[in-house]
Amino acid sequence: MRTLVVYESMFGNTRHVAEAISRGLESAGAVTAIPVARAGDEDLSGYDLVIVGGPTHVHGMSRESTRHGAAVTAHKPDSTVALEPDAESEGLREWLDGLPPSHGKAVAFDTRSGGPALLTGRASKGICRKLRLRGFDLVAESESFLVDKESRLEEGEETRAEQWGRTLAQQVSSTPA
Repeated sequence: MRTLVVYESMFGNTRHVAEAISRGLESAGAVTAIPVARAGDEDLSGYDLVIVGGPTHVHGMSRESTRHGAAVTAHKPDSTVALEPDAESEGLREWLDGLPPSHGKAVAFDTRSGGPALLTGRASKGICRKLRLRGFDLVAESESFLVDKESRLEEGEETRAEQWGRTLAQQVSSTPA
């Protein structure tokens, strides 16, 4: 099974989750994890599974204004977060909007603050909608991985992401094409 994990990350949390998911998937075959800024040239038809994830900003996927807000936060003198190299590039929203009609298996994930999704929002909801609009079949429920109030991944979330990757590998390999 060939899997592509495309992620958007502001402060590194979503990248860490994507890398952990990738480790969990490795037993099922080749896995490539790339930031969305490098995903434009990827031929998605060459993959058996496409996993897409990003941070939750203002109840959904990031947009130019929220990415700018993340950069401002990271550059404050008392900031405890560092901005990822591609954080101010186009994000998942723009990449997904630019995808041609396609087909294949896909799954979404996000990072977000703890609490009910009704209050925090979930970027994965919008990711799923855009993947379906492009023709992908969602083969598993999306998953959220939690960050604390200081925008750091909560303890145990990387381990949970790796386990989710293993679960996806088993689930997708046993699903008929």
